[in-house]
Amino acid sequence: MTTTSSDPRCVLVVGSGAREHAMARAVKAQRVIVAPGNGGTPDRLSIADTDVDALVEACRLHHVDLVVVGPEASIEAGLVDALRAAGVPVFGPTRDAAKLEWSKAYCREFAVRVGLPSPRFGVFTDAPSAKAWANQQPFAVVVKQDGLAAGKGVFVPDSAAERDEAIDRLAALGSVIIEERLAGDEVSLLAFSDGATVVAMPPAQDHKRIGEGDTGPNTGGMGAYAPTPCCPPTLVDELVASMLQPTVDALRTAGTPFVGVLFAGLMLTADGPKLLEFNCRFGDPEAECLLPLLETPLLAVIDACLDGRLNALDIRWKNATACTVVAAASGYPGPARQGDTIEVSDDPLVFHAGTAVDADHQLVTNGGRIIAATGIGPDLDAARASAYARIGSVKFAGMQVRRDIGWRAMARTIGGYRAAGVDIDAGIDAVSRMKASVESTHTPAVLAGVGSFGGAFDASALRRFDHPVLVASTDGVGTKVILGAETGRLNGLGHDIVNHCVNDVLVQRAEPLFFLDYLAASRLVPAQVAEIVTGMAEACRENRCVLLGGETAEMPGVYSSGHFDIAGTLVGVADRGRLLPKADVLPRRGALSAMITVSGAIVRTPLSSLSRSAVMRFAFASPDNAASAAAPKPAMPARFSVPALRRRSCP
Repeated sequence: MTTTSSDPRCVLVVGSGAREHAMARAVKAQRVIVAPGNGGTPDRLSIADTDVDALVEACRLHHVDLVVVGPEASIEAGLVDALRAAGVPVFGPTRDAAKLEWSKAYCREFAVRVGLPSPRFGVFTDAPSAKAWANQQPFAVVVKQDGLAAGKGVFVPDSAAERDEAIDRLAALGSVIIEERLAGDEVSLLAFSDGATVVAMPPAQDHKRIGEGDTGPNTGGMGAYAPTPCCPPTLVDELVASMLQPTVDALRTAGTPFVGVLFAGLMLTADGPKLLEFNCRFGDPEAECLLPLLETPLLAVIDACLDGRLNALDIRWKNATACTVVAAASGYPGPARQGDTIEVSDDPLVFHAGTAVDADHQLVTNGGRIIAATGIGPDLDAARASAYARIGSVKFAGMQVRRDIGWRAMARTIGGYRAAGVDIDAGIDAVSRMKASVESTHTPAVLAGVGSFGGAFDASALRRFDHPVLVASTDGVGTKVILGAETGRLNGLGHDIVNHCVNDVLVQRAEPLFFLDYLAASRLVPAQVAEIVTGMAEACRENRCVLLGGETAEMPGVYSSGHFDIAGTLVGVADRGRLLPKADVLPRRGALSAMITVSGAIVRTPLSSLSRSAVMRFAFASPDNAASAAAPKPAMPARFSVPALRRRSCP
């Protein structure tokens, strides 16, 4: 394509996806060629992106001044090395520097050597060894192909059978990596590097799964947005210092300086950020999301990287949010249907991927992901609306579009702990402690993090039940909150509300799955909220369930000054054939469950016939005596041991 740019250079962009279309539009040189390109790139060369000799020769024939490499396959094929040897300026890392991406086993070993926080892992060359190791681990796993797989060499199994099937499939292709499955927010942090300096881009969040709610098989990416609120600027700075800069420093020391875009896939776990993977180029769809936000000319950034003066360049970004939505072909991520006619407008924020022009000069589908549409706005709401309006104008048979791009961030902005419940400016430390406590209960089944009124829980784990039945309980802790508020002993209240609900489902022989809480007060005190919610999280961990979400509310017109109340709902699961009560399973004679009220404290206690009389004498003691006995030390929280009850459950 020829532009009116004042930059007189001829630039070759290598690749054929929406990423390369976005890069070609962002370059803004006098002539921009794309090889092999797609139906949306008019000035293109029909040369495969891994045909190194033909691409080097094309640079000579077309007097190319700069090459910008998009795909990882081109880098692994040695294109950057060959272009450098031919004296052609090229933006992208050498094959050796990019081994971080094209060998996941090497990446894991590199991370250990450099000290980058990572999941536990094992590398195997045969399926039986991989399965044996996975069976010995106390955690759920992810199965990865060692080599490049276009974003589809990662399997997140829901059962041992699925895990073993993935191991067998990937072991037939080469080495297999088995990794600990992490829980938390996943972040794509991309950065420019000149081999010494690292400058981060706005953090993005990709959506890898084909289905809404992050379900179904992995894809190359069905959408993204940036910046993501789960990774604020202070955290970006920390990640550059702890992850990206040490990586670039280590590569430079090893004699393989990294010049290009370094892309860290990170999981923000309750134990801190951990490295999932490195990519050594722009992500797709992250490029379509990030490049429209870049105010500094892309060529100026590339030149600074190639000249080793990135530290002298002030890279500027729009004060806005971008959201990208991908339309995929029927059948994707499996074999995708080809040749369907596409209706699409000529829009600078609509990027072509798997498109081609057929013999009848019609634009048709020619790949898995077909079109990526980006919207920009002052916030995510506006950006999403714009992106979905654009993708809504795209038409082709069998089109697949996820309608929930940005759903994790939207959950945070709707309300919950961070938005409605706690004043972050007044209590950021308390909120951080609370967030870590809550996320420490999360398992891979949790699809939405802290910050939602509700939450998303992957129900595929229920497949292990013959006939799963959901059992739910809603409860409160009554006037015990008064005693807790007056004495400042709040942690036990969090235990109480969870354990009361757990008790209600245990008596039906159900096991807890997840808990949702509600806390309302005359005025929210962040430290108090954090202490109560931390108690809930501790109880959830003890009972092997997750604290999925909750709401806090400030209602000065409803509650007296200094007063609050808490409630919660717990959902559990049981096999229908084991549900209690049953005619053949009766309580033991003499068993009693009593509720005792002592100076505003409600205590639930299972009692035997031997202790009944002593308890009743205490319950009917003088109110003054009861108050004096209870005031120094609030009633202990109700506690139940789900693991112990599982071991001792009725036959």
